[in-house]
Amino acid sequence: MSFSQPHMEQPCLRYPENLGLHANVTLESAVSMLLRAVQLSQNVPYSWGFIDKPPEGQMLLIYLPNPASFPNDGIRYQDQETRFSVPAGANRELEVMEIKHGFIPGSQDNSAWRLRRRFRLHKGGHPQLTLVHYTRSPPMQIVPSLQNAQVRQYPLRPINDPPVFVMGEKAGQKVYPPGTAPAPQGMPSGAPPGPMPPIAMNQQAMLAQQNSNMEALERRRERERGGGRDRSGSMTGQRPGPPRLDDEESADESDLISTRTLALTRYRRNHELMEEVFKQAAFGKKNTPPPRSPYAGFDKADLEAKVVCEAPN
Repeated sequence: MSFSQPHMEQPCLRYPENLGLHANVTLESAVSMLLRAVQLSQNVPYSWGFIDKPPEGQMLLIYLPNPASFPNDGIRYQDQETRFSVPAGANRELEVMEIKHGFIPGSQDNSAWRLRRRFRLHKGGHPQLTLVHYTRSPPMQIVPSLQNAQVRQYPLRPINDPPVFVMGEKAGQKVYPPGTAPAPQGMPSGAPPGPMPPIAMNQQAMLAQQNSNMEALERRRERERGGGRDRSGSMTGQRPGPPRLDDEESADESDLISTRTLALTRYRRNHELMEEVFKQAAFGKKNTPPPRSPYAGFDKADLEAKVVCEAPN
């Protein structure tokens, strides 16, 4: 008889909330939970931890980069894991992995009655999300040589790694508790924590400031372009517009906004100037009259008479 060997000791990424005890999990409910888990995992960081001696009915949601390798859960199984797939709706397929006849060495387990099922949507879902359920199987007698043979070493080592997002726009980002974030580069690790730079503390405020600066530059440019119109308006008796700010009173563009925002502003400005030039060249003087003749200021009869008089005999 061959027995399932324990996997390498390693923690795993677990959904932080306790999913509770469930007597039974149907295939339909497993599909529904996995689809819901894809939505929840977008904004919830997963915590590092060990799975150790889970009770009957316990349900877990974990993230496995390699679904074929399951972490050690503190249970000895006297069986090999089997797997099968079932259709789960349009373009979805649910994979079920099951291993039976498990027991906890050195405990009060008098028979190998523990069963572990794993569910994952390897088609039509996120294949690294795995729903795990521990339940009961028909009991089997425990092999005496394995009764007290532990499958892992105790006590388990403490884990201080911060939670991490496993999917979505924040995938890979770590979430540190307040006051425990690593020191910035170039700062000694023992240095007391100081206030974060304004840009790092509030990027939304920086973006709002950049937008405000860009709007100010747009208004300034509109005033510059309307300067000629203001002067012509004063000649016709119209009231002049508000006084235009001098360039010396406004800060330099590169000091106010980011390179990307400045490039966008200049791009729009240049294209508007080019549009005015080409529009004038294309549509400015379509009905221009023909040029005036160079002889328009002379009398043809007088010219012919002079030519005749001055001709040699």
